Amino acid sequence: MIHVGVLGFAHGHVMGYGTNMQNHPEWGVKITGGWDHDAQRAKDSCEKLGATAFATAEELLASDIQAVIVSCETKYHPDMVELAAAAGKDIICYKPMALNMKDADRIVEAVKKAGVRFSMGWQMRVDPQNIKMKEIIESGKLGKLAIYRRRHSLATQNMGNFETTWHASPELNRDIFADDSSHPIDMMHWIFGMPETVSCEMSTIVNPKVPNDTGIALFKYANGMVADISCQFTTTAAEIGTEVYGSTGSIQQYFDDGPSTRLPHEGKVGLKWYFEGDEDWTNSDIPSPKGHFERIINQAPFMAEFLKGGPSVCTAEEGRDSLRLVMACYLSARTGERVSVWDDRVYEI
Repeated sequence: MIHVGVLGFAHGHVMGYGTNMQNHPEWGVKITGGWDHDAQRAKDSCEKLGATAFATAEELLASDIQAVIVSCETKYHPDMVELAAAAGKDIICYKPMALNMKDADRIVEAVKKAGVRFSMGWQMRVDPQNIKMKEIIESGKLGKLAIYRRRHSLATQNMGNFETTWHASPELNRDIFADDSSHPIDMMHWIFGMPETVSCEMSTIVNPKVPNDTGIALFKYANGMVADISCQFTTTAAEIGTEVYGSTGSIQQYFDDGPSTRLPHEGKVGLKWYFEGDEDWTNSDIPSPKGHFERIINQAPFMAEFLKGGPSVCTAEEGRDSLRLVMACYLSARTGERVSVWDDRVYEI
């Protein structure tokens, strides 16, 4: 049994996939301890998980754990990764990787220096429908790819006092675009690799205390394909989320985020594709989740597999490159330029 510690409970997703782990002892992993700079949050979270709350991160790392899940506020990710790596613990770091490129470099260096195993936590990389789309794209059956589009949304305006949470804090998490655009941008990176350039516009539509609640980034690849990453964090309802258009085929995916799973959709097709010459769309038999949090919960077996020695969902170097793409969006939006994703001005963001 692999014993796991949690470094910070700020990111509430840990209570979803963490509880799933605890409910499946046959997976061979167990969360046995946790720490948070908010002692009450640590106590409450650990009680729900049946784990021990520790007074300091150092005490948790000195216990009998073999690995950690870093799910504190984004600002503290590099500090926690450095501590865990120095203690020889394997690491899952929840998204986004860091606030800036220098902190991402710290994470990569700490993992490399200590020689520990590392994985980012990304639910989009382990979603069965997304895995199927990646498989189809890599098969070449779509021909020459022209457009990849991913719409990713939240309804922050309906989340109570969202502007008071750490997710909207410039110090702790930059802003909502940095936080949640990281998902579809990393998914694009996972499927297609690194693009060459990006042009991005950001805007604040609903609440000035929640800046950059809207953003659209156009990435261009060396083969000419354009990837449209559209993020609307004030969306109430939606359906289609992913579109892929090639010279000999197309893919469409539905019900893949919060706004698109909030309304009844059971029995509706979540993923379909068409290849030139077919008589009709082929409907996937992979079901869409009843609600978006189901996707969060379903990360657990993939995390457990990694913790037992299986493959990393996303290496530290890959995570840093995904962050570079997000930072390149800010560089483009601030300068009004189409920029190279390798422009080192991203280190000034």
